[in-house]
Amino acid sequence: MLESEKENDSKSKSNLTYVKSIEVKYLKKHFKGKRSMPDVKAVDGISFQINKGEVFGLLGTNGAGKTTTINILTGVLLPSEGTATVAEYNVEKEMKKIKELISVCPQEPAIYKFLTGLGNIKFFGDMYLLPKEQIIERAERLLEILGLFEARNRLAGGYSGGMKRQLSLIISLINEPEILFLDEPTVGMDPRNRRKVWDFLKEQKNEKNTIILTTHYIEEAEALCDRVAILDYGKIIAMGSPQELITEHKVKNLEEVFMKITGRSILEGIA
Repeated sequence: MLESEKENDSKSKSNLTYVKSIEVKYLKKHFKGKRSMPDVKAVDGISFQINKGEVFGLLGTNGAGKTTTINILTGVLLPSEGTATVAEYNVEKEMKKIKELISVCPQEPAIYKFLTGLGNIKFFGDMYLLPKEQIIERAERLLEILGLFEARNRLAGGYSGGMKRQLSLIISLINEPEILFLDEPTVGMDPRNRRKVWDFLKEQKNEKNTIILTTHYIEEAEALCDRVAILDYGKIIAMGSPQELITEHKVKNLEEVFMKITGRSILEGIA
């Protein structure tokens, strides 16, 4: 191979790491106030990009703008101003193409209580038009990995809160999405199953899946995320790798970073 070809090949390989999965520019979302209430600036001019294969965390207290941002990126809401692209598709014009590439594990588990755990997975697998054999194979693997295999034939209505979260996560993974949005995925899980989820998500990262994570468990973000953005009142006030932010602010961990720059705990106001 010629030197010039080697150089071009090297550049090509290095650039693969930095292919943008998501790009957000000056994004805003304002909600009109009711009666005497003022307008709410839920997202107030944020910009960031997420690279392919990255685990990117959105951190903030309730009302900081995390879920609103995810809702815009997944087509639930339209932005008031600014632009956002997912896999280079515009969220306002090309959401149909985006939805073929993504999956969402929402804050509130979207499951049918009258179906079993496995029945729920089959139902959503059918919605993705996956072959039945493939659904069963993926379902059994994910149920085993994420600690829900023994309860797969129980009605989901009888699941605990943590088990419903586990099931919701499995459903979001059944189509093997390129880009996965996880909005508080481990709330209510016991420490053992939470750790299983962490280990699994680390493996997903190694397979070059892009993951966008919101969480109130700062240690979760510190363990999983390549980079995090800290939101406060709709604005990004800090962004970088957990270690970069810890070093920059001369503290021991990411929780202390959050408290230092916001003046309060991330768990403030959470029941």
